[in-house]
Amino acid sequence: MSANTLNFPPDPWRLCETAPATAAHFLNETLFALGNGYIGLRGTGEEGYSGPAGTSMDGTYLNGFYESEPIHYPETAYALAKTNQFMLNVPNAKGLRVYVEDEPFDFLQGTVEHYERTLDLRTGLLERRLRWTSPRGRTIDYHSRRLVSFDNKHLLALQVRVTPVNFSGSMRVVASLDGAVKNLEAGDDPRVGSAVSGPALTLLAVEQDAHYAALVQKTRNSGFHLVSATRTHVHGAANATFLQQGLRLEQAYTLAATQGEVIEVTKYASYHSSRDYPEGELAERSRAVLAQAQADGFDALAARQAAYLADFWQQADVEIDGDDALQQGIRFNAYHLLQSVGRDGKTNIAAKGVTGEGYEGHYFWDTEIYIFPYFLYNKPEIARKLLDYRWAGLESARRRARQMSHQHGALYPWRTIAGEECSAYFPAGTAQYHINADIAYSIKQYWDATGDIDWLRACGAEIVMETARIWTGIGSWDRKGRFVINEVTGPDEYTALVNNNYYTNAMARQHLEFAAAIADQLAAEYPEDHARIAAAMGLGLEEPAEWRRAAGAMYLPYDQELGIHEQDDSFLSKKRWDFANTPADKYPLLLNYHPMVIYRHQVCKQADVVLALLLLSDRFTLEDKRRDFDYYEAVTTHDSSLSSCIYSIIAAEVGYQDKAYDYFMETARMDLDDTHGNTRYGVHTAAMAGTWLGVAYGFGGMRVVDGAVRFAPTLPRQWRRYQFHIHLRGCLLRVAVDAAGTTYTLLHGDALRFTHRDTVIALTAAQSTHQELA
Repeated sequence: MSANTLNFPPDPWRLCETAPATAAHFLNETLFALGNGYIGLRGTGEEGYSGPAGTSMDGTYLNGFYESEPIHYPETAYALAKTNQFMLNVPNAKGLRVYVEDEPFDFLQGTVEHYERTLDLRTGLLERRLRWTSPRGRTIDYHSRRLVSFDNKHLLALQVRVTPVNFSGSMRVVASLDGAVKNLEAGDDPRVGSAVSGPALTLLAVEQDAHYAALVQKTRNSGFHLVSATRTHVHGAANATFLQQGLRLEQAYTLAATQGEVIEVTKYASYHSSRDYPEGELAERSRAVLAQAQADGFDALAARQAAYLADFWQQADVEIDGDDALQQGIRFNAYHLLQSVGRDGKTNIAAKGVTGEGYEGHYFWDTEIYIFPYFLYNKPEIARKLLDYRWAGLESARRRARQMSHQHGALYPWRTIAGEECSAYFPAGTAQYHINADIAYSIKQYWDATGDIDWLRACGAEIVMETARIWTGIGSWDRKGRFVINEVTGPDEYTALVNNNYYTNAMARQHLEFAAAIADQLAAEYPEDHARIAAAMGLGLEEPAEWRRAAGAMYLPYDQELGIHEQDDSFLSKKRWDFANTPADKYPLLLNYHPMVIYRHQVCKQADVVLALLLLSDRFTLEDKRRDFDYYEAVTTHDSSLSSCIYSIIAAEVGYQDKAYDYFMETARMDLDDTHGNTRYGVHTAAMAGTWLGVAYGFGGMRVVDGAVRFAPTLPRQWRRYQFHIHLRGCLLRVAVDAAGTTYTLLHGDALRFTHRDTVIALTAAQSTHQELA
């Protein structure tokens, strides 16, 4: 537990900072960030920040809005990724500064007392309350509220209320829209991002009057237009004076302040880009959204925010009785997932959400394997939008397959924003062909959980079949008649360019089986759809049979002597990493050793074979899982934030309850406690989703196989009870576990059938059943 934890009392519904601290400011900008899946607003004060260099990175981000630049290789090769896409720090619209006479409000100057900053997970509001005395002795009470609207993705709002405590006199309020922002330049940490060659946005026009300000800009290379706009209302003030200083627009309001009387300022801001609308509509839409927001008022926006979250928590809350700090971590993680996920079918969820510039705002396989299940079982309408994003990228995936010399099929990018491959380091990027199987796996999960045949016919079937073709393209038959897949990289990024990575081969097998089954089902039940898709793909009549043949002969490495599944053909022949003589300050290894040094050792960054044990659970015996866990745990550093949650789940399944709990705790408060030391660059969205997986899949023992759901709950000895919810086939089921057993309640829906260990249970509307723990 880090020192930072001391600033956050273990409140189950709030994150509360009780004293400002420059040392933790950079980190807390991430933790107190607000977002709505489109806009992301780091938690810097609206007045700005005057602390030491290196303790802040103020930022405003738009999910899916990016600039592009050529990737420069000192030595290039055919089909390497050509262009990078990176999320931009867009104009700062939240600027609002109060001057007491001629003294600016700055909590790092003067004296602060009664300080509290709170992120309320039930209301979606970020609030600050403090009493501040200026260097010249004037005291004010300062109260600010801020939200990024879940109701309108383009809108944010903030309100500041200032009360003079010991004086009457002149006060001034300066609202700003600042386009003089820049992106974070990367250092030696590849997880942070890449250097930007110059200003990404070109100014096209300015609009400004006493209450409204707008910057009209365009990206230099990606060609997107952006209108950033604000509307400010100062209660009781006359029209403002306004000015432009380069890319910074200001409106200044002067007021006569009376001791004890509140001055209220409300500011609304919006962002509209040509990724969503024709560029000619952006200015008009901006004015309309802000005018409506002002007509509604801050309190109405706050009420809608609270209503949205009330509905979310009713469906998605996980309750833990017995550990308030853990309860805080679980809800904090769920809230940040909701803030980060795109829900328009054109955007996805970045590795750092919209809270920071780590990984440049790119989308990874994290979505399908870690984050997608969370939304599938808690907000399935969002899960479908994530699949719509992959559908929108199918043509780009086809183009990438041709670049990689595949005559047929589609190859999805390892890291991207708009659909093109942006990974400049191909051994640990493009070589991870399992991304295709991961996407197919999520489509199968969606089909199993929802039965949404319409989406499968319209989109999903074509994705699954087109991506399955890559396996028969990249794979081959060896002299023993086995189907093998050579020169790929699995999930473990400390082992690259290997033959027959177990995870890749096992997931490819399921992918091929699923693709063949879909082809048969469409041909039998929806022949018109089958004909349409076959024509679009140029699908040969013999291809589904080829997929089945390859799947049936798929080589899955297994070491008979050790009784474990080999991570790949060469993994067990490498020497083990010398963990005993590796100093603590040499982790993570990727920041301290050349990749080749790591690649030639038997060492894992994260779950690889162990992840296959979870995703393909029904294909392994419990004894296999235990032996695999024991072996790979000993050689895994967990340098990746994706790792500990998977080890927790498998540990719970094989009966290692203490290990399961320890790994779970590493995941649940990873960002709140900054255990990986890089949360200042953004939250770890996959690990946040992994927390829910740890509860439902780990301690709840939940597995879904071909639409059949089973639970095998256990109760950690540290807890008195826990409960979670899942959406399944149009039903909402609550699973509540305590020392007396498990109670299943069908909250919504007509009927649901599932298994509790070996007992088949069928519930009807509003019915409950109680089952004993094992």
